[in-house]
Amino acid sequence: MIFKLIHKELLLELRRKAVISGIGLYLFSLIFICYLTFSLRENSINEATWSALYWLAILFSVVNSVAKSFIGEKKGTFIYYYALASPQAIILSKIIYNTLLCLLLSLTGYVLFSLFIGNPIQDHALFVFTLVLTSFGFSAALSLISGIASKANNSNILMAVLSFPVIIALLLMAIKITKNVLDGLDRSASMDELLNLFAINCILSALSYLLFPYIWRS
Repeated sequence: MIFKLIHKELLLELRRKAVISGIGLYLFSLIFICYLTFSLRENSINEATWSALYWLAILFSVVNSVAKSFIGEKKGTFIYYYALASPQAIILSKIIYNTLLCLLLSLTGYVLFSLFIGNPIQDHALFVFTLVLTSFGFSAALSLISGIASKANNSNILMAVLSFPVIIALLLMAIKITKNVLDGLDRSASMDELLNLFAINCILSALSYLLFPYIWRS
């Protein structure tokens, strides 16, 4: 059932081509504005600025794409889902699909940054692994929060307020690992941050799995 729900999400996303194009254009515009603003043709950007710009671009793109997980659904669709599948299957399918979407945006942003701004990353394997863990964390946190916000009025405002503390914790770990990768440090220097990021992902996944059924029934 989980794979069928993921397939359904993919089909709906492909039908909404304007949404996909809008997210891609949003990410491209952010990166191109950074390129023009900082006069990066002269390679005047340092590693810290590169890291900050990259994660800001990815953060805004991910929030705009994943926030619509439940907020964008029609009320009648919830009743149909409730009769079709268990709430655990629904939240797991959302998390898996949104993880793939976040990872796609992160890798696309990485490629665009490499083309327009440069690529100071020295350990590409560790950086990509960090993107995978961070994408999963973003997906688990924002999917659950989107489910909570969809049950209330002013859901977009509530989404922003609830997601901020969790997103900050994930970003701090990701930025620290990125700094180590940019500085060319050994992988062991990032082991604590990787373990913390993995632990946060496990906690978010468990909370989503345990709490979403109560949210879904309300």
